Amino acid sequence: MTMHRVFNFAAGPSQLPLPVLERAQKELLDYEGTGMSVMEMSHRSAAFSKIMDHTEQGVRDVMNIPDDYAVLFLAGGASSQFTMIPLNLLKENRQADYAVTGHFAKLAYEEGNRYGQMHVSYDGSGNEYRHIPQQKELDIHPDASYFHYCANNTIYGTEWHYVPETNGVPIVADMSSDIASRPVDVSQFGLIYAGAQKNLAPAGVTLVIVRKDLAKEPDRLTPVMYSYPREIAHDSMYNTPPCWQIYMLGLVMDWLKDQGGMEEIGRRNQEKANLLYGTLEQYPLFHLYAEKESRSRMNVTFSTGDADLDARFIQGAAEYGLMNVKGHRLLGGMRASIYNAMDLDGVKALCQWIEQFASENRKG
Repeated sequence: MTMHRVFNFAAGPSQLPLPVLERAQKELLDYEGTGMSVMEMSHRSAAFSKIMDHTEQGVRDVMNIPDDYAVLFLAGGASSQFTMIPLNLLKENRQADYAVTGHFAKLAYEEGNRYGQMHVSYDGSGNEYRHIPQQKELDIHPDASYFHYCANNTIYGTEWHYVPETNGVPIVADMSSDIASRPVDVSQFGLIYAGAQKNLAPAGVTLVIVRKDLAKEPDRLTPVMYSYPREIAHDSMYNTPPCWQIYMLGLVMDWLKDQGGMEEIGRRNQEKANLLYGTLEQYPLFHLYAEKESRSRMNVTFSTGDADLDARFIQGAAEYGLMNVKGHRLLGGMRASIYNAMDLDGVKALCQWIEQFASENRKG
C-alpha cells in the first residue's frame, strides 16, 4: 500500500515530524535489542531509565535549562497544572495574579480561585481576546505569589511577544502551544508548563520546568500526585509515568537538535507565519481575528464572515489534503496551526488554496 500523508493543521493532537514517526516505527517492536516495545517495558527497567535520562537531557539541551530547575514529565494534561500551581506555589497570603487573555487563561484563573484570592492583572474579554496587553496595561501586585499568563492562546490566535516585567514576582507561563518554538530564556520564569500534544509529543504527557526553590512546601491538603517536591524526589516516577509519550518527546528533542535548535526553528516558524499572514492580507474576502501586534506564530485564526462560505473553504481544503482547518467551536471560522512539525511546503499549499478560493469567490 502506498503511503499518503496529508498536511495536518490541527491545534492538537497535532502533526509530528515524519523522521520521528519513522524512527518510532523502526523501534516499535524491538527497542534497542530488548525484544520488546517501549509500550511494554517496565518503567523501573534499566532500558526505560536510559530513555528517561535521554529525554530530560534533550529538553535541557534544546531549551538551555539551568541546573537549578527541575524537569518533570507528568500526567493530567496542562489543565492539571491549573490546580498544581496554586497548591504548590501560593505563599501564606494565598494571593496570585493572572492575565486573562483567552479561554484557557480564564480556566486557569477560575481554578486558582478555588485555593486563594486570585487577582486579574489584565482582562481581555472586553476586546474579545484579540489583544495581548502591553507592559503598561498589566496590574501586577508586588506581594503576589506568582504571575500567571498563557503565552499563546490557541483558540483566538494571539501570542505574547515579550516576557512581562514583574519586579521579582515569579512568572508562571502556560506554553502549551508555543513551547520549543523559538529561543526562550528559562531563567526569566519560575515555572513553565506545556501539554505535549502540540509541539512536543503525542497527547498524554505534560512537561513542567520549575525552579527548585519554588517547589518546596505544597499546601498540606495537596494530593500526593499533585506535589512538585514529591515528583522531583522521585524523578517523575512516583507512579507509572506516560512512558511512550516520554520516549516520543525524547525523539522530538533529537529532531529539534538535528534541525539546528531553537534559533533555526524560530526562524522557520516566523517565515511560515509571515507567509500565511501575508497571503491572507492580500484578499479582502478573509478577516484575520487577532490584532496585528498580537498575532500568534503558531495558530492563525481567520474567517470570511459568512458561516456557509467558511464551511465551503474547510471542505475544499480537506479535498486538497489540507486537514483540520476548522476553527474552534467558541470562535468558528478557520484556524491553521503551524507548529514546528508543519514544514514550509504545507504552508505554501494552504496559501495556494487561499488564493484559489479567493479568486473563485471574489466579491463585487
